[in-house]
Amino acid sequence: MALVIELVENFISDKAKIGKNTKIWHFAYVGDNTEIGNNVKIGSLAHVDYNVKIGNDTMIEGLVYIPPLSRIGNNVFIGPSASLTNDPFPPSEKLIGVTIKDNAVIGSRAVIKAGITIGENSIVAMGAVVTKDVSPNTVVGGVPAKVMYSKEEYDKKQLDWKNSN
Repeated sequence: MALVIELVENFISDKAKIGKNTKIWHFAYVGDNTEIGNNVKIGSLAHVDYNVKIGNDTMIEGLVYIPPLSRIGNNVFIGPSASLTNDPFPPSEKLIGVTIKDNAVIGSRAVIKAGITIGENSIVAMGAVVTKDVSPNTVVGGVPAKVMYSKEEYDKKQLDWKNSN
């Protein structure tokens, strides 16, 4: 008996709206009624479920899971293997997405609880587990995530690192 392998690169629903100059890499999934803005990059093996809205100039790295009903703003970065959730008390029939506001950064392998809002210009550190809303211009990290410092302090640390030998 011969083994038959069917190779399917991507699944992008014909009910999804994809903006101009958007790039979706190998083996990604985009569900029904999802709207993706212009100049968005979605990495390999990412799963963007149904009824998701993603703004312009956003980058979603590989292996990211974005559940139904999530809202992602403009100029957002979501690092590899980050996971957003949509069921605060699993398993239930009542779902709610995650909201990530403009210019936010979500680090690799971060997990964000259903119903959470990540404020504008905020940063979630890699590996953080976010169980409470994150205020604008705030950096959070840890398990559970706690405020580490302000976005202004983060920007200074980033500049110092860039200028170091």
